[in-house]
Amino acid sequence: MTFQLGSTLLDACVLSVLHRGDSYGYLLTQNLRDVVRVSESTLYPVLRRLQKEGFLATYDQPFQGRNRRYYTITAQGRAQYMHYVQQWSAYKDMVDKIMLGGADDDKA
Repeated sequence: MTFQLGSTLLDACVLSVLHRGDSYGYLLTQNLRDVVRVSESTLYPVLRRLQKEGFLATYDQPFQGRNRRYYTITAQGRAQYMHYVQQWSAYKDMVDKIMLGGADDDKA
């Protein structure tokens, strides 16, 4: 995709994936790569920041002799996710109006 992904949209995408279920970092990166180019080295600071802000919590589970860190969305994170969904819908509508045309085009 040719459009830049800002930090707020990346936060929204991370919360969206975790809204559907808990995940660990590598799998989360793979899920996000379906939509945006993001590396694990980019994602982990985002996860730490979202955790610090109270939007995510973590827990460890054993996997093949090691612990794997899982991320889960908190109640505060769910509220932020819903806020992002509302904001995205309004933003998308405005961009669609400009890019695809809309009711305001009749005034020209």
